[in-house]
Amino acid sequence: MTGESRGASAESGQDKQTPPRGKWANNTEFLLSMAGEIIGLGNVWRFPYLCYKNGGGVFLIPYFVFLFCCGIPVFFLETALGQYTSEGGVTAWRKICPMFEGVGYASQVIVIYLNIYYIVILAWAIFYLINSFQSPLPWSTCDNWWNTDLCHSRSGFLSNPDLFHREANWSFLNNVSSADDFEGFNYSINTLLLVKSPEEEFFRNRLLRVSHDFSVGAVNWDLALCLLLAWVICYFCIWKGIKSTGKVVYFTATFPYLMLLILFFRGVTLPGAGQGLTYYLYPDFRKLGDPQVWNDAGTQVFFSYAVCQGVLTALGSYNKYNNNCYRDCFGLCCLNSATSIFAGFAVFSVLGFMAQDLDIPIEEIMSAGPGLAFVAYPKALSLIPGSSFWAVLFFLMVLFLGLDSQFVCVESLATAITDLFPRRLRKPGAREILVLVIAVLCFLFGLPFVTQGGIHLFSLVDYFGPSGTSILIIACVETSVVAWIYGADRFLDNIEDMIGYRPLSVLKYLWLFVTPLICLLTVLYGLIQARPFTIEGHTLRLGSSLLAGLLMAAPLICIPAFIFVALYKDPKRMIRASKDLRQIRPHKPLLTLCDYVIFKAQGQTKESEEKGNESNMEESAKV
Repeated sequence: MTGESRGASAESGQDKQTPPRGKWANNTEFLLSMAGEIIGLGNVWRFPYLCYKNGGGVFLIPYFVFLFCCGIPVFFLETALGQYTSEGGVTAWRKICPMFEGVGYASQVIVIYLNIYYIVILAWAIFYLINSFQSPLPWSTCDNWWNTDLCHSRSGFLSNPDLFHREANWSFLNNVSSADDFEGFNYSINTLLLVKSPEEEFFRNRLLRVSHDFSVGAVNWDLALCLLLAWVICYFCIWKGIKSTGKVVYFTATFPYLMLLILFFRGVTLPGAGQGLTYYLYPDFRKLGDPQVWNDAGTQVFFSYAVCQGVLTALGSYNKYNNNCYRDCFGLCCLNSATSIFAGFAVFSVLGFMAQDLDIPIEEIMSAGPGLAFVAYPKALSLIPGSSFWAVLFFLMVLFLGLDSQFVCVESLATAITDLFPRRLRKPGAREILVLVIAVLCFLFGLPFVTQGGIHLFSLVDYFGPSGTSILIIACVETSVVAWIYGADRFLDNIEDMIGYRPLSVLKYLWLFVTPLICLLTVLYGLIQARPFTIEGHTLRLGSSLLAGLLMAAPLICIPAFIFVALYKDPKRMIRASKDLRQIRPHKPLLTLCDYVIFKAQGQTKESEEKGNESNMEESAKV
């Protein structure tokens, strides 16, 4: 018996002992799970800010160029790969091309990063949600124990309308605090720059309790309890696998849309909403010539579509073989981009109202990332009558937007581990224990993020962990492996076998040339334009710099590492796809360009080659 036949017998024997793999109860569960994963906090706080920053409506041009040239091709490739192989994010690549199994491990490293730090945002949202039931909102006043002498609320600003001028009159300070507190105080422009809003002080001094010396500091236990609650909710959403996940997403994926609609209609009816929408979408065509605008568009597409994380492959793997993933992927991509644009209307209409109400430029209140969701927007909501009600709605939306993205990431990791050890982990009760272990470990590793220096660590991991560089390189490798090694024509044949018709041929050329080239160019531009990363104006210390380098390198090291593993194990089979993968045209060339055969079928004989060429000529004649 040859080595190959022994391997095949071992695989078949393992399959007999492996418990069956679960499937989605219906296509709706798959669609809602995918929508819950890709539609998250980035749609609400990242896309609107980038649109405003990069030329308004003009930003949509590079955004859609990247979407159609990179986002949709990679999104569809990963989903179809999971459905075709019925495997998670690691074993799917092992079946397609054992040499590049490391691509799957690289994506799981990214998922581990997300599982540890992304859920911290949910802890913040829970903390804000609990405090939203107070009236007045605790972040709208300056008379709390966490406020400093530099805190000045809306009433203080309105009592001195010239506050934002260089010749500002700061005498009103003596009316709100003891004059002794300000003895010798220099009321100059430097003081003006130090003024803090109550919303900012609530975020920094109450929620985060930020340490000013960049030390880790003590754990904020009230925030740690919120983190624990977030993990408990996440655990019970997915502990039974897709049976529980598929039911939970009916609520978690649809409820944020209801909240977003309510906030949108309230926002556009506020005075000043038009001003905010003008800032959001008014086109500045000069920005099209700025390479940074194109770079921002590319990174936003890759972040918002959850590519290169193994998540899409994991969710697709639970589909039935004949599910129309082609139609589903295009529909989901349209929904995701439409949600991003629509969320911008809800955000900027309210910010426009705040700018008019306070009589300040919108640039003064606009910020990116968590600052938009936890400082700027809450400040705007505090100005609306019934502010507590609107704050509850907003933070419920933030919570559910992040929740389904979080538990789907955990599902992806659990699926990948289960598929690596199917005989052990598909037994009754094993799934619940595995998810519990993941939750406990991620909670413990997440505790440093809720310390007094946690926001600095959060910023570091957010920038260097699931960084654009790592994701773009993984995307380049993914498309190249499928198109050039496994074979773009063969993969399109597999998709045709699943959905009943052949996808657009343009996908083949996007996978072969366009997507990898754009990803590489974006990486090169990012490296050339790279600037030292700073946190609040301070450069990284040696330890932080080493951690940043490790975060970036860890996923990428997996790819060459497993190439060497494949070379050591079996060099002859390292680029051969698994024999148990269904092939409808086994003798057809793997890749052709302009009717020229680039790669023949594996093990193709001269006679089968002639038959394959004849069948290709017949298909071409039909077309």
